[in-house]
Amino acid sequence: MTVLEFSEPRNELTFTFRVRGVYFGVKGVDAFPLAARAEEVPIQYTPDEWIDLAGYLRPHADDPDGSVAAWTKSFVAGDLDRTTDVLRRMLETFRRDFSYRARETEGTRSPGETLRTRSGTCRDYAWLMIETLRRLGIASRFVSGYLYDAALDGGEVGMTGSGSTHAWLQVFLPGAGWLDYDPTNSISAGFDLIPVAYARHPGQAIPLVGSWFGEACDLLGMSISVAVRKLGDIEDPSEG
Repeated sequence: MTVLEFSEPRNELTFTFRVRGVYFGVKGVDAFPLAARAEEVPIQYTPDEWIDLAGYLRPHADDPDGSVAAWTKSFVAGDLDRTTDVLRRMLETFRRDFSYRARETEGTRSPGETLRTRSGTCRDYAWLMIETLRRLGIASRFVSGYLYDAALDGGEVGMTGSGSTHAWLQVFLPGAGWLDYDPTNSISAGFDLIPVAYARHPGQAIPLVGSWFGEACDLLGMSISVAVRKLGDIEDPSEG
């Protein structure tokens, strides 16, 4: 937390964060083995898991018109719905029926509004999918971080959200643990997703937050720039 006091007018205030890290991931892994009790919806969590996951199992957002609950039912066809099939259908629905709309306004839309407009940003998509999964009894949490896009190294953009802070979700499936799902890009593997924060809801994972005191005309605007670059690969000792 920082408090800044200015003795004279300034035209610019810049916050710069540079992070260099070593990221470990596994390529080519499409699915982790699930415990038998996680293969079908509803998932059978153990009492200990219920205690640990309680905050990620209860819906957080209001659903005044029941639209999210009704939409949730469309992903389960019967009593023997495979969990992976339900998750795949959700990703396909976002890709087919929703339009990505970037915006710089503060906050995350309610799941009902995102569903009604069939549009939104990565954080809106993630929040709608989280609240949908929770209504199916599947533990889910919000993830904020970055998306590495190899196309950026060549000056191009290949995936949505790779030029800014990105958001997606993780689902807890017994036997496999927390698995990444990105409804913006229909990604169900986390190798190119670099997590920075995990939260019960988006409001707990804001990268930068603050307030200022002054006249309305004092605000000159705000811009954000994010760059994620690969510095190199680390040799696998097992291959040496």
